[in-house]
Amino acid sequence: MSTNKELRAKARADLGGGIFQTMWLLTLVVLLVYSIIVSAASYVIIGAILVGGPLEYGVSRILVSTARGKGEVNFGDLFIGFQEDFGNTVILGFLKNLFILLWSLLLIIPGIVKSYSYAMATYIQQDAGDKNWKTCIDQSRAMMDGKKWKLFCLDLSFIGWYIVGFLCLGIGIFFVMPYHEQARAEFYENLKGENGASATETVTE
Repeated sequence: MSTNKELRAKARADLGGGIFQTMWLLTLVVLLVYSIIVSAASYVIIGAILVGGPLEYGVSRILVSTARGKGEVNFGDLFIGFQEDFGNTVILGFLKNLFILLWSLLLIIPGIVKSYSYAMATYIQQDAGDKNWKTCIDQSRAMMDGKKWKLFCLDLSFIGWYIVGFLCLGIGIFFVMPYHEQARAEFYENLKGENGASATETVTE
């Protein structure tokens, strides 16, 4: 599997190589719109449940498309989870967060471990033929077996970037987000290739 340095380099290249490149800025807009909608919906519990999963699915679609060399950001893909399999995207988003919360109620560490176990589920749902939420969670757990520490270290490697972003009046943090999220998508693509997963990569069409 590629090193975390290589994954970050691939993420930067896919985003255009710099924070003021079009791909980087468009991905930033997608993430901000996602955050705003989910935050607004969270004031109504059922609203958060109904939009959280489908929008996370849409974000994953955009990130995976970029990782696969699509070369452009289709803003409409942010809402594609409401069209392709609304039910399974809602259930996956809700249950994934619920399971992590329940494990976190036991102790913080088990909650963190489970969050990494389920980290690939929404990416997997991009390629799963039936989009079944349970299949995606089970496959994520299997895929992340022995890889949770590596993804944790990848996340940890962005701390310096976030500190610099915070020092830039806090605004810089937003510019780190696309880089970080794209690196996670690269992690999925790399891990999927390592496992020899067969996927119907409809997102590149």
